[in-house]
Amino acid sequence: MSDKGMMEKEEIFSKVLRAGRRTYFFDVRATRANDYYLTITESKKFTNDDGSFHYKKHKIYLYKEDFAGFNEILQEMTDFILEEKGEEVISERHQKNYKPEEQEEVAAGATTTGSPKAFTDVSFDDI
Repeated sequence: MSDKGMMEKEEIFSKVLRAGRRTYFFDVRATRANDYYLTITESKKFTNDDGSFHYKKHKIYLYKEDFAGFNEILQEMTDFILEEKGEEVISERHQKNYKPEEQEEVAAGATTTGSPKAFTDVSFDDI
């Protein structure tokens, strides 16, 4: 019975953003007092030498009292980047000193440039 209760708690509201080798999970969870908070998990896929995969995960916990400040700074940062550099991804592949063996990291870097814009689509007010 307690397992079922835990399952319900875990699945309050979730969204997934896939961005190349990175995946972002947005999950609404409940505190012991049954208030809600947000976790944002970044999962990055790595390929082992034998061809199998492993994932590294990083998690951010965001509580209601921090929503406004977090949202404001995130919006400010993403606006700044788009104003300074535009929406088009600037890739090292087009630089004169580009070396093909760096491609793995370039690919990883290129995927993250799309994610801040996607983050701004999440309205914390709706949560």
